[in-house]
Amino acid sequence: MRVLEDLLERNEAWAEGIKKEDPEFFQRLARQQAPGYLWIGCADSRVPANQIVDLLPGELFVHRNVANVVVHTDFNCLSVLQYAVDVLKVKHIMVVGHYGCGGVRAALTDGGFGLIGNWLRHVKDVRDKHAGALAALPSENDRVDRLCELNVVEQVGHVCQNSIVQQAWASGQPLSVHGWVYDVADGLLRDFGLCITSESDLEAVQRQSIEELIARPVRAGRIRG
Repeated sequence: MRVLEDLLERNEAWAEGIKKEDPEFFQRLARQQAPGYLWIGCADSRVPANQIVDLLPGELFVHRNVANVVVHTDFNCLSVLQYAVDVLKVKHIMVVGHYGCGGVRAALTDGGFGLIGNWLRHVKDVRDKHAGALAALPSENDRVDRLCELNVVEQVGHVCQNSIVQQAWASGQPLSVHGWVYDVADGLLRDFGLCITSESDLEAVQRQSIEELIARPVRAGRIRG
């Protein structure tokens, strides 16, 4: 009980701090949420979406699961995606993996039994697709991190192949899908230049991103623009 009481006390102190800086903040927040972004990320506790990009509550719509997977039969993820695109009219969707991901490591090494093993089958498919490139790397940690990168590229493709996103593009709605990887070791996001703004972009941009990833050192994405 003391741990939960501590969390409630922390919540009260946090709310009071926000109100001291901006007395009307929570009143505005209660009236409407109008985020411009959807973050699809990993459930890992070290990857708090809002804090990483320094956005306040109400500025970032978030879906998280183990290994930031986008599956066409996952109605949880699809419901979030549809609400973000059709109702909130977000302009950017970011699929964000992170280096050292435990789910990705389990997929690489055939770990993860029971239900989680079934879920990670999606990441194992990415592993199998790029088996040669992964095998060429010198260490397991490098292979994990490269699979984290390749998994983001794959999941970006799944977002773009979804009928919700395709319908938005067909109607002329401005919408960009990005792929990033977060480094827990330094707190920085890596941008690999993966940005898709139409269905016609998907195949060429995804292929180019994979080729560039495999050709460069692990963790060598652009930290700034």
